[in-house]
Amino acid sequence: MSHKITVLPGDGIGPEIMDETLRLLEWIVERDPQLDLIWEEFPIGGASLEQYDKPLLPEVLKAAKNSSAILLGAVGDPRWDDLPVNRRPEAALLNLRKQCGLYANLRPARIYSELVESSPLKNHRAAGADLVIVRELTGGIYFSLPRGIEGTGEHRRGFNTLSYTREEVVRITEVAVEIARQRSGKITSIDKANVLESSKLWREVVTETVPDDIQLNHLYVDNAAMQLVLDPCQFDVIVTGNMFGDILSDIASQISGSIGLLPSASLRDGALGMYEPVHGSAPDIAGTGMANPLAMILSLAMAFRYSLDAVGWADKIEKAVDQVIASGKRTADLARDNEPALNTTEIGQAVRERLQQMEEI
Repeated sequence: MSHKITVLPGDGIGPEIMDETLRLLEWIVERDPQLDLIWEEFPIGGASLEQYDKPLLPEVLKAAKNSSAILLGAVGDPRWDDLPVNRRPEAALLNLRKQCGLYANLRPARIYSELVESSPLKNHRAAGADLVIVRELTGGIYFSLPRGIEGTGEHRRGFNTLSYTREEVVRITEVAVEIARQRSGKITSIDKANVLESSKLWREVVTETVPDDIQLNHLYVDNAAMQLVLDPCQFDVIVTGNMFGDILSDIASQISGSIGLLPSASLRDGALGMYEPVHGSAPDIAGTGMANPLAMILSLAMAFRYSLDAVGWADKIEKAVDQVIASGKRTADLARDNEPALNTTEIGQAVRERLQQMEEI
């Protein structure tokens, strides 16, 4: 089956990490004649604003909708921070998620045993942590209406609406159940049902939807944030709403020791998915060769797993990254004081070399 991939390098370090990911993709396609993959590259975010004065062109959105997978580097550029919210680079990402119906965001967070010293947590708390946050992505306070700023002078006020429908909660819970069945069969649902009506509905519907063969636990979001720091190993699959998931996934990413290792997938019903690292555009290191491409490479692995019908290559990529880390190779974000650091291109080459060795066995 032929698969089309829409490639969106974006801003900051996005083009650099995407270059390494596409080198790996080309390497794989050259060696696997059964893979029928084509891809096309487009600007998005600040790069699109610079060329076309729009963060997301209609033709780019159309290409994305007609793809099997979207590979996204990063969006965000401080040069555009003074623009209205709907014209900033980040608006392109929100619009892409919404228009493509990508309602389920999967964010794995794992602490590699070789990097446990890099975690800000003490070793005995961090070691062995391996969890997935399943975040509802197209509803909640980021999208619900009404919203806005109104009034003048001392009477100005800003307001947002937090709303969830039963259908939205059911479908994200079903995704969490599917992921949990592939792991330990344990789900923790995060809400704020003691003060928010939307969370009361969330808790009720999650409880109704999770089948008896899955172990279900509920936590309030403030307690969940504390528990993630105190004992991340207690979690396996976390399911939660848009804003809570945004916050908790950032906490989980820092626990892992480096945000440069964490991929993500944004999925809908059917094949289409968008795959991106959880880190931002990091404009301060753009062009220096310091960017870590491993999260983008692992995002490609997730694309092979969920959208491109090539689970075998997903497993191989993840194993190659594991072996590169185990071998002691580090980018600047992972290296300790006085340890040598590889640049973006060198770490990408190291992954390809590991894959080559695996193919020759």
